[in-house]
Amino acid sequence: MKKFLLSLTVTMLMSIGSLSIDSGAQRPDYEKYGRIATAVIKEDFPGEEVQDYKYMGRKQIDDRQVLDSFQYKVNVNGKPVFMTVQITHDLKNNRLVSLSVTEQQQQ
Repeated sequence: MKKFLLSLTVTMLMSIGSLSIDSGAQRPDYEKYGRIATAVIKEDFPGEEVQDYKYMGRKQIDDRQVLDSFQYKVNVNGKPVFMTVQITHDLKNNRLVSLSVTEQQQQ
């Protein structure tokens, strides 16, 4: 009986531990659009190194659409260039609505 209770306890602890690991491994909902933004930057700057990437945040446009912003630092001829990619997408059908790429002016 002791072995049964011990094995039951161990099994329960392991299942609880695996649940917390799974919930911690959830992907952010902007991940898909981050991959798209990265692909666009790499296409715009072929052969150049993308040094830094930052998710800038989300703005709610209306009840269905949001705007996610991503900032990239790309080395072009040894000089840093900062680019912003803004992606508007529909939360209901998970489809891209628009995408824009702009260069940020250096100060």
